[in-house]
Amino acid sequence: MEKSKSFLLLCIICAFCLIIFPKSLEGTSLTYNVAANERACFYAWADKPGEKVAFYFAVQTGGSFDIDYIVTDPRGKHVISGDRERQGDYVFTANYVGEYSFCFSNDMSTFAEKLVDFEISIENEPRAELPPSKGITPDQTSSMEESCLRLSSSLSTVSRTQKYFRTRENRNFSTVKSTENRIFWFAILESAVIVGMAAVQVFVIKTFFNTTKRGHV
Repeated sequence: MEKSKSFLLLCIICAFCLIIFPKSLEGTSLTYNVAANERACFYAWADKPGEKVAFYFAVQTGGSFDIDYIVTDPRGKHVISGDRERQGDYVFTANYVGEYSFCFSNDMSTFAEKLVDFEISIENEPRAELPPSKGITPDQTSSMEESCLRLSSSLSTVSRTQKYFRTRENRNFSTVKSTENRIFWFAILESAVIVGMAAVQVFVIKTFFNTTKRGHV
């Protein structure tokens, strides 16, 4: 019973510390419609060397669901880049203080717009120490910290999985919508061809009988 009370008290202390001493994290989650032949850039600032930069993107709709991207550091050097990628999930270390640019290019498309869902986050998370508490041993504290870290990793995995399924759902919906439009216009064209052929047949038959009557006369 005493262990359960100590564990519950430790959970309360951890939650309190997370609220009072939040981790240093800056993030941006956006959805942007990249027009044809457009180059769109977004920026994030790293305050000090060694910060972790997470970059995630996924093309939701448009064309073949692919886009060119490039990440540049404050010196103008390329950190990561790719051509005709559908989605990406990268983490790299910001070795220099300054502004990092994240650019999407839709130069390969002449008319198709690309809807891109992306997220940029810069994180520098020092491991906080819990204040000492009566009845809680250092081993229990360490075990609780490891459990919290595993839980955080699991939640991050769940979040990535949800984004993946969201991307698949949007792409499948776009494919179904495109297929429906193609079937609709094909049916319209087929109906127009049938009507046109019927009109031609009527005209040919009418012309044939008119010629026959004139021959008998």
